[in-house]
Amino acid sequence: MSRLLLPMPGNGDFAARLAAAGAFELGPLEVRAFPDGERYVRIDADVGGRDVALVCTLAQADQHFLPLAFAADALRDLGAASVTLVAPYLGYMRQDARFQPGEAVTSRTFARLLSSTVDGLLTVDPHLHRFTSLDELYSVPAQALPAAAEIGAWVAREAPDALVVGPDSESVQWAEDIANAAGVPFVVLQKRRTGDRQVSIEVPDLNAYRGRRAVLVDDIASSGRTLATAAHGIIDQGFGAPDMVVVHALFADDALAAVQRLAQRVISTDTVAHSTNAISVAPHVAEALARF
Repeated sequence: MSRLLLPMPGNGDFAARLAAAGAFELGPLEVRAFPDGERYVRIDADVGGRDVALVCTLAQADQHFLPLAFAADALRDLGAASVTLVAPYLGYMRQDARFQPGEAVTSRTFARLLSSTVDGLLTVDPHLHRFTSLDELYSVPAQALPAAAEIGAWVAREAPDALVVGPDSESVQWAEDIANAAGVPFVVLQKRRTGDRQVSIEVPDLNAYRGRRAVLVDDIASSGRTLATAAHGIIDQGFGAPDMVVVHALFADDALAAVQRLAQRVISTDTVAHSTNAISVAPHVAEALARF
């Protein structure tokens, strides 16, 4: 019997692509609010003895966590053999250290909560900055899948004359993997962050790459400040407006409009449902889930 996929609200499209790619069964799950705002959850499927995957991207984790926990607990109570979370975007990875006295290290707290809720976790390109792997945070099996091959294939097809540009030192290996997959060169800029929305970026001399199309890549676009600042530096060196490709399209407030003014195209993967989605990672996730 194939694995059963249950999409949390807002995750139906990705779950459908995942089911089609992996030949999984797609099942119904009902989530609604009582008049007082508390959540009602119902699994309308026979899950006894079955391996079940809850599909829930965690771009707004505060909104989604409690219904997710209720669903996972109900599945266990109904006799599911295992409950895996497929979270294409994994939230609460930003605060990975205590920078000011008294701060909550929320990445560790959230990992403990999720580890107590599900039996395993699959995600795509989590923001592992001060951690080398999810195993340092999660006590259940947790696998991080890279989107570099899918993005590299897009670059090779849509911008074969590209220069892949990573915005900071954290992106070295990631930008290199995308460039290698596309068969193009890459460079990495130097970023200094002075606040949630304040960044400065140093762009090296790019004269050796004249004639190439700059493709600016990043894992997460939230405020858009990193992409915008990097794009200004690239344009100032005589390049045209770059393509911008991100894995996770969060784009808070007016961030998308701000970066679109500086970009030829803004493209994202489908880890978070967004108007910029043009690269699907669902087949890659389906392959991993089949082996998980």
